[in-house]
Amino acid sequence: MISTFHTLGLDIIKREYAALGMKSNFSLFDDTDQVALLKELTEGLIDDDKVVLQQLISTISNWKNDLQTPAQAAAGAKGERERIFAHCYGLYDGHMKACNVLDFDDLILLPTLLLQRNEEVRERWQNKIRYLLVDEYQDTNTSQYEMVKLLVGQRARFTVVGDDDQSIYSWRGARPQNLVLLSQDFPALQVIKLEQNYRSSGRILKAANILIANNPHVFEKRLFSELGYGVELKVLFSKPTKSTKRNG
Repeated sequence: MISTFHTLGLDIIKREYAALGMKSNFSLFDDTDQVALLKELTEGLIDDDKVVLQQLISTISNWKNDLQTPAQAAAGAKGERERIFAHCYGLYDGHMKACNVLDFDDLILLPTLLLQRNEEVRERWQNKIRYLLVDEYQDTNTSQYEMVKLLVGQRARFTVVGDDDQSIYSWRGARPQNLVLLSQDFPALQVIKLEQNYRSSGRILKAANILIANNPHVFEKRLFSELGYGVELKVLFSKPTKSTKRNG
């Protein structure tokens, strides 16, 4: 079976909806549906402003990616703004459950919480997925990491491929630190470094190694190539646009 995290999560929900306390005919919200519902539910609670609403949506998404329920979000809220956002999260979650509706983040959150809490379901899916391969592991978030950990169990028959220097989704909760957690949670894990590059010349990789050296590292690496040193690199400059000036 080849799948994304969210497709796998949806498959688990479809098969385990009863254990989740759901009906089989659940619906999925898209971004437009989510914005419309939260705008309606939060009227009078937050400013009638698109930016604030998007900040609320992002905060709720981050809470879900960190496996936090509305109650946990409220308990850990710091300051009035977070307390209001946590209250809005509770309203939103309650409405979604009452209407048998899920959003995109629920496709990871709900299966992961179910695997944590229900041993029978967890064993069923561990037996179903005997071997697991996960690509681009540096872009996994907390809930995705936990889902993998629960699916592989004590047998730990899995392989992940990732590069902490290629993490580009931290803005949506990705944690390259998950590569470090793997070594802690699975001490027998074998790390194999794939340092040879088959596409670029040595000169390009020399420049890349110089830049990468400035990054905070999980694993040290030294890229190399057997394609020759290559031609001289060109550095291109461009004037900043209006948008880049606005964004600093």
